[in-house]
Amino acid sequence: MVPIKTGSCASGAVSFTVKAELKAPDACHCIQCRKHSGHYFVSTDVQRSAIEIAGQDKLTWHQASAKVRRGFCSICGASLFFDPLAADWIGVAMSAFDTPTLTHLEKHIFGAEKGDYYPISDGLQPNPR
Repeated sequence: MVPIKTGSCASGAVSFTVKAELKAPDACHCIQCRKHSGHYFVSTDVQRSAIEIAGQDKLTWHQASAKVRRGFCSICGASLFFDPLAADWIGVAMSAFDTPTLTHLEKHIFGAEKGDYYPISDGLQPNPR
């Protein structure tokens, strides 16, 4: 039986269903993720074939670079997706899941760019990139 996880933005205008086991998430501390999310961005990588997104007319994409776009709700502004265009997966914000994810943070990335106002003190060694 394939596990089903659901999620949405704060307003409910954009929602999604994931039909797959969730991979362990990572916490990205890069400057772009911090500005996009308001802190650091914790996400799990989901195969494109395993996710269905509803409310796409309310989903706005910001082309962050030539290779990546970031998705957010145009109604409430919730940061939802990290989309590397050439990959077969999409990053889904852990904060957007409505149901328990049954995962645990696996790693921190871009630790060299983290904000100076918080420590990384969970025992996981941050990768500089």
